[in-house]
Amino acid sequence: MSDEELETYSLVELAVDRLRRDILSGRSDPGERLVEEQLTRRLGISRAPLREAMRLLAQQGLVEHIPRRGARVATLSDEDVRELYEVRDVLERHAVASIPAAPDLTGLRAALEVMRKATETDDRLELANAHRRFHVEVVRLSGNRQLAGLYESILVRIQLYMAVNMRREAEVARAEDGVHRHERLFTAVERGDVGGIVTALNEHGARAYLT
Repeated sequence: MSDEELETYSLVELAVDRLRRDILSGRSDPGERLVEEQLTRRLGISRAPLREAMRLLAQQGLVEHIPRRGARVATLSDEDVRELYEVRDVLERHAVASIPAAPDLTGLRAALEVMRKATETDDRLELANAHRRFHVEVVRLSGNRQLAGLYESILVRIQLYMAVNMRREAEVARAEDGVHRHERLFTAVERGDVGGIVTALNEHGARAYLT
């Protein structure tokens, strides 16, 4: 890869990271138009890397391209959200049934610690990302990498939807409640209590957003 190609690739990564953070933090609402001229100025990049970044974000389900209207932050209908939660639940239960005895909980502990720190600093995006990582680590304990990858892609799309509710939730719920729910889930995993894991996962349903 030439130096010019490497520079373009790094600009694409920059754009993907910045736009993804905006979308998943709720700074950009579902359906909001993504205007090329505005984004190239804000990100300090040309159209080529921006368009590649938008293509990659579309693959992740975070951006939609509308014929003759350009790009926008992806939208999800109520039916889309319901179906995503159903798929999430099926994948979780399959993974839980496959967790071996005495699994390595290093990744799970690390995600829980990031969650605690993000709660203390009131970093909502980092908190949502830590919640997602925690659940992915639970599924990863099954040893099925393909399952974990598919599961994470589902959670990213759910987080897109839930980003809209993160601000509202902050006004009506204590941030530490989410940490406590994940601590209970961690304890169930540590004990190898399949029933307890399923019960704890039920506390993370649609009404609990991604917390």
